[in-house]
Amino acid sequence: MVEYRIDRRSGVATYVQIVQQTKQALRLGLLEPGDRLPTAREVVEATAINPNTVLKAYRELEREGLVEARRGLGTFVRKSLSTAPADSPLRAELDAWAVRAREAGLEREDVAALFTSVLDTHFAESKGDA
Repeated sequence: MVEYRIDRRSGVATYVQIVQQTKQALRLGLLEPGDRLPTAREVVEATAINPNTVLKAYRELEREGLVEARRGLGTFVRKSLSTAPADSPLRAELDAWAVRAREAGLEREDVAALFTSVLDTHFAESKGDA
């Protein structure tokens, strides 16, 4: 089951963070069709956020066709976004790179900026395709 981590200093709306983290778990194969998302109560207990925020995130995921709410049972994954499993060799390479970046003294924000720059360079042609 996915565990949400809310960064209150990020400037990103809390419900958007939940949506993003859920999509990331779907892409990595950590969540698969049929899996149940944590209940709003479980998320509230773990993160101390408003239950309406969790429900808003889940409604957005449902609107996108990724999950479905089943009355009295919970919210379940409908489809996967997985193309690069969590145990992919590419992930291992990226992990090793992140270790080297940290050892070189880069902060999280520096790594994010550098990585985003590289992504923008290599995936520029697909920006309008989404």
